[in-house]
Amino acid sequence: MYPYGLIGNCQISALVSLTGSLDWMCLPRPDSPPVFGRLLDPDGGHFAITATADRQDVTSSQQYLPNTNILVTTVSLRNGDSFRITDFCPRFEQYGRMYRPPALFRIVEAVSGTPSIRVSCQPVSGWEKEPVHPVRGSSHVRFDIRGELLRLLTNLPLTYLCEETPVALTQPLYFGLTWGLGIEDDLIKIAHEFLDQTARYWRTWVKNCSVPVLHQPDVIRSALALKLHCFEDTGAILAALTTSLPEQPGGTRNWDYRYCWLRDAYYTLTAFQNLGHFEEMEAFLKFLLNIALAHEHSRDRLSPVYTLSQGLPLPETTHLHWQGFGGSKPVRSLNQAAEQVQNDAYGEMILTFAPIFFDERFYDLRTKELESLLAHLAGLCARSIAQPDAGLWEMRHGWQEHSFTNLMCWAGIERLERIQQAGYLRQLPLKLTDARIRAAEALLRGSKEGAVRNGPADDSYDAALAHVAILGYPNRQLSEATMTHIVKELAVHNGDRHPGFFYRYLREDGFGKPEAAFVICSFWITQALARLGRIEQARDILSETLAAANHLGLLSEHFILSSRTQCGNFPQAYSHVGLINAAFAVSPPWSEVL
Repeated sequence: MYPYGLIGNCQISALVSLTGSLDWMCLPRPDSPPVFGRLLDPDGGHFAITATADRQDVTSSQQYLPNTNILVTTVSLRNGDSFRITDFCPRFEQYGRMYRPPALFRIVEAVSGTPSIRVSCQPVSGWEKEPVHPVRGSSHVRFDIRGELLRLLTNLPLTYLCEETPVALTQPLYFGLTWGLGIEDDLIKIAHEFLDQTARYWRTWVKNCSVPVLHQPDVIRSALALKLHCFEDTGAILAALTTSLPEQPGGTRNWDYRYCWLRDAYYTLTAFQNLGHFEEMEAFLKFLLNIALAHEHSRDRLSPVYTLSQGLPLPETTHLHWQGFGGSKPVRSLNQAAEQVQNDAYGEMILTFAPIFFDERFYDLRTKELESLLAHLAGLCARSIAQPDAGLWEMRHGWQEHSFTNLMCWAGIERLERIQQAGYLRQLPLKLTDARIRAAEALLRGSKEGAVRNGPADDSYDAALAHVAILGYPNRQLSEATMTHIVKELAVHNGDRHPGFFYRYLREDGFGKPEAAFVICSFWITQALARLGRIEQARDILSETLAAANHLGLLSEHFILSSRTQCGNFPQAYSHVGLINAAFAVSPPWSEVL
């Protein structure tokens, strides 16, 4: 399991290890080059607060303050001494707007005895991995990185900080790490004020969440983690906050996920809608409207993925001098998927915004610009039916016609039909009914033995086709048969047990066959079975899948059941979205409980 906790404030984020080392942080935003990158290389930079005792004499644990993204790491020594590190990024309302600076605070306090600690802050200058030397101020050190300043303000004597001298923890130590700004007020006062206000913000945010009856702690943790994948400045939603964590240990399936996939945003916004938080939908609508209306490269087709500032994450770059997580090379930044054709995204974008026309709470979002965007997406969707593409899983070799794309085209056009019947999209020249029928016929051409397969030219099974049931495709028999085959053919077996994990597919994809379960597939299958009324089976699968979470309830993209190994980028927004939506799908209504 990944021994890390996630902190952030929707502007920056960081991973803190179980031993108290900040091993991943990119500044000034999540898709920037790393400042602390030990996650991917021993020499990649870190900000560590560690006990000076021998490693075998030290144990540690982590937990979040309840219903917050504030992380507490407790380190215990064999002699009875112990200390805790409280890590957080400030986020709260101030002067009528959200205060979310590029800043991180660390508070170190003795819990028992007088532990001895060592502090080591060694940032690097991005992908060049060049060490950055500190320049001492009166009560801070600063690091010049790419022409901007990273400042570390502390009440620890700077000599001890710079020379990494062991220190007896006789009083609390405070650290304020900031990018491009300073802390003028008293550090201790500011740290406690920011901690209190940030805790209050997150707990209020959670109180305003709708939650299902079942698996509430898991849903709340997933919701909090998911919120940190929103880059609030532009409205983009990141797939993950890391790059190059391998899908298979020692393998080469290592990709940069620190960008906004349009497809992922649909699932994420569905989760936020279930949670009763809608501000993310409005922010993402503005993000997409700007892409579609302001960028020339989006006129003919939308890219599957965009940067947080609406550009394309190109060219994909390999960093050969980085060792990789656990030695898994290569380490990559940017993502070649931006050049691909992934036609399912158009249907998913329509599904994203369809609730605006069916939910009266979104009345003010029904604008001419949105109708224009939907009309544009309708044309792209209809044009994509039965066309070859790279598909949901971004095949880099051998594009073909995919049933999942045809399904999403059908679903998007079917929703547009209902939106038009409600009195909107009156000027749309496309004959929606004809397009919907064409998409349905294309989907059926990809069926065999009564079940939908990967495509007309590919009889393999694909777990994503659980969406035949999730999206309410009207052929119940087709949905039932598809789900029966997916559950049987793609299950990951552990001896004689079938514990609830599934491969996304079992076909060659240019990198071999997948060897790890794809976590969100279990949640999709849970949703589909619940939609078909197979509630007990769905609940069993969901309960088993929760074993894929680490010690803090955080999920990766992949999971190897036999060794209980998390793989792929972490935390993965997709996986937490799936958990949220699945928990709502299998939960009874509150009226049956209260």
